[in-house]
Amino acid sequence: MFKKFSLGLLALAGALSITKAQDKKDFVKYINSQHDWVDAVFNTLTPKEKVAQLFLVRAHTNLGQKYIDSVAQVIQDEHLGGLVVFQGGPVRHVDMFNRYQSLSKVPLMMTFDGEWGLGMRMPDSTLSFPYQMTLGAVQDNQLIYRMGREVAQDFHRIGMHFNFAPDVDINNNPKNPVIGIRSFGDNKYNVAQKAKAYMDGMVDGGILASIKHFPGHGDTDVDSHYDLPQLPFDKKRLDTLELYPFKELIKAGAPAVMVAHMNIPILDDTPNMPSSISKKVVTDLLRNELGFKGLTVTDAMDMKGVKKFFPNGEADVQAIIAGHDLLEVSENSKRAIDLILKAIEEGRISQADIDARVKRVLAAKLWLGLDKYQATPQQNLYADLHRASAVQLIDELSRAAITALNSTEKLKSFKKELPTAIINIGISTNQTFQDQLAAALTNETQYFVPDSLSKDDKKRLVKEIKKNKQFIIAVHDTRLRPRPTIQLNENVQDLMKKFAKKSILTLFTNVYALDGVEASKKAKTILLAYQNDAFMQKAAAETLLGQNTPKGKLPVTINKKFKYGQGK
Repeated sequence: MFKKFSLGLLALAGALSITKAQDKKDFVKYINSQHDWVDAVFNTLTPKEKVAQLFLVRAHTNLGQKYIDSVAQVIQDEHLGGLVVFQGGPVRHVDMFNRYQSLSKVPLMMTFDGEWGLGMRMPDSTLSFPYQMTLGAVQDNQLIYRMGREVAQDFHRIGMHFNFAPDVDINNNPKNPVIGIRSFGDNKYNVAQKAKAYMDGMVDGGILASIKHFPGHGDTDVDSHYDLPQLPFDKKRLDTLELYPFKELIKAGAPAVMVAHMNIPILDDTPNMPSSISKKVVTDLLRNELGFKGLTVTDAMDMKGVKKFFPNGEADVQAIIAGHDLLEVSENSKRAIDLILKAIEEGRISQADIDARVKRVLAAKLWLGLDKYQATPQQNLYADLHRASAVQLIDELSRAAITALNSTEKLKSFKKELPTAIINIGISTNQTFQDQLAAALTNETQYFVPDSLSKDDKKRLVKEIKKNKQFIIAVHDTRLRPRPTIQLNENVQDLMKKFAKKSILTLFTNVYALDGVEASKKAKTILLAYQNDAFMQKAAAETLLGQNTPKGKLPVTINKKFKYGQGK
């Protein structure tokens, strides 16, 4: 259906003379300008199809063919604006995208939550870049800009258009259960600068970026996927801290802002009102006070943080009343569209407002080149998504992030030929770090310390380890999303403390976890690698072997001893 329809529109657009668009480089001006293609498409839409353009439906390829077919039917029946793409594989995704686009009356906008690239949702088949917290340690923001360009190239190659990134939350609560490693850190200036570099890279690469989670999710102790967090702060605190990166990036031309599900009484004192569906937050604060004219998008509307107090589709209606352009993952889009049409009839929502938002969404699709949509080819897909330039940049970012604390003394005195003990915590077999060192050192012994280490076993192990001349303690966190704390057996802690002063203490975990590693109080040299991925293990090994100089700086304050900005 779509191919035939789009050819007709292209001919019509050509006959209607040149568009009145502003410079395409300025996305915000572009979507608020008149375009002949937009008008031509808009005039073919029914009232229901106009509302449907504001909805993004969930799409997977890892849930079976029945699920894929069910979404295809929704696209045909409801003519939604686009997809929010989740787990699956790149080849299956390309098949799905091509099929869905062929069924759609208006080209679909493919959106994705890829803070560290495609690997955030497809870790087994695509590349992951470092977490934003890891990038917070990098001192050369040009590297992060280049990452944005590489991510944009990945999106183009797979057939997607809009990344819900960067995360500009200031993670000033170490116990935050949902942001943490997704943040660039706890310093508002560093967060804003790095987020701008990432955002600019993606937009210059031709995709859309959305800064999130407005007005700031960094100081919460509740995950909005499961409940409604509360921010009890005053307006001055929000204005000077949480809102700072948003204000800076809006001034810098942010294309889109995602609004979080949080209850913030100082902004809207309606009981249990999530910020995502509050007109006082979306229109009064974001649009009017901060002057944002780009696209606004809700966080996922199937999260408990929004639907708990506004069930049965009322949250979707409230999101439109609040002023949103795009609703992400409605619990039931058909029901929501019908409820919004009813709200328009009742005068709760203005048809003129709906029309303006639909035209902004269509203009965004035009900016993305969807007026000239072509199916995405499968040939060489895997190789293109694992290209040398991306792999090389991941290595560059990893090396730039490695942070040395206290002193580099042990690094400078490290000798490849000395008998070396590598004391491994959290793993039971070699990983990249151990393999790299084993290949380079003349005489190394790997010791794998079990979580269940007993006192007797500890004594025997200490005796064995002491036979070596130099020592490395490697703490690995193999959890999919490393939390700010790490559980270590008392005997394991004691073993680590016995060798701390003589060791290079190396951590492949959430940086906040350093506070719970007692050996850090005695270690002369600490290497922070921030995450357990192979690329960070490789960078840490290179640093130990003298092939990389640690240049990273702490992106957060961990405790009184280890503070933001430290690093040798």
